[in-house]
Amino acid sequence: MLIWINQQSHEMPLGATLQDAIHLVNKVAPFAAALNQEFVAKTLYAQTLLKDQDKIELIVPITG
Repeated sequence: MLIWINQQSHEMPLGATLQDAIHLVNKVAPFAAALNQEFVAKTLYAQTLLKDQDKIELIVPITG
């Protein structure tokens, strides 16, 4: 299936989770994740199944 991570397309197998997608792009904390513009708690990453054309945003906090 095709998913989008920060506006870049990626192929993932059926049954992939948000955690699988995060590992695919080697994202390291701290960051927040949104799936189709909805915040997902870190405790739910492994349980959140992805669907074809899902859009994931991995957002890194900016300090200043």
